[in-house]
Amino acid sequence: MQRVCVFCGSNSGQQPAYREAARRMGQTLAQNGLGLVYGGGKVGLMGALADAALEQGAEVIGIIPQALFEKEVAHPGLSELRVVASMHERKALMADLADGFVALPGGFGTLEEFCEILTWSQLGIHQKPMGLLNTAGFYTPLLGMFDHATQEGFVRPEHRQMILVDENPAGLLEQMLGYVPAARPKWISERES
Repeated sequence: MQRVCVFCGSNSGQQPAYREAARRMGQTLAQNGLGLVYGGGKVGLMGALADAALEQGAEVIGIIPQALFEKEVAHPGLSELRVVASMHERKALMADLADGFVALPGGFGTLEEFCEILTWSQLGIHQKPMGLLNTAGFYTPLLGMFDHATQEGFVRPEHRQMILVDENPAGLLEQMLGYVPAARPKWISERES
């Protein structure tokens, strides 16, 4: 693993623990010799994450759509900032550049990005590790929804297990480094439907 893509909020959230977790994630990646790929912003958790990684000497690549770049939310001090035409292009490039994915607390965009990359893995498009940093229990309700979808037969147990979870960046990274992809594809036979 050379780079990890981190999805996170452009806001800092209500609890100081979220910003601290973003900083610890950036530091942990850098201390393990890993680069960061992220949304390119200088605000909220994105800015805290990038600043912490840069302070520790990590390579930090930001991918930002032109519309957001023009609103002056782009981080000015990154190793590399790539400006793309659309959110779709942003996500595809992030996926190409990263060897694993982490979601920190965030809003709709963070949830959408993580669920899309999770779906791509379920479909066999990639076999990279994916984790949720469950700071202050932020992702506990979402994990409950994933468990419910599994219990109701919409998600296979082996696909539910693709989601790595930890409250600590170092613990999550350790799980990611030892990740073994699910062996069974999503596709089911007519008899199973």
